[in-house]
Amino acid sequence: MTRRHSTEGATETEALAAELAESLRRGDVVTVAGDLGAGKTTFVRGAARALGVEEPVTSPTFTIGHRYSGRIPVSHLDLYRLGDLANEEPGLLDDYLTPDAIAFVEWPELGEGVLPRRVVSVRLRHAGE
Repeated sequence: MTRRHSTEGATETEALAAELAESLRRGDVVTVAGDLGAGKTTFVRGAARALGVEEPVTSPTFTIGHRYSGRIPVSHLDLYRLGDLANEEPGLLDDYLTPDAIAFVEWPELGEGVLPRRVVSVRLRHAGE
């Protein structure tokens, strides 16, 4: 099922993500795609807050992933700098894609063939200017 939503700014994007987060369960993987600056980390931040994460949620671009504690653990991955997971160490994402957490994956197209098939997919894009 495809749903389309429009938001005007970070606050509304975070609120939309929080709404989605309420329907998620442990073990779910949410792929978050979009151009640079489209609001991927903002979206993840909103969802993480709704899941009880209180610490700052920042882009894991240079570290591959962050793991946050909340009422449900949250993993936040950014595959942008990896290029192709097929050339990486097997199990690189195992600490993040766990059955006890909800995982959010930015730049998921770079993880094709490695990420679970059953996921919730979010695509963000700029509307207008």
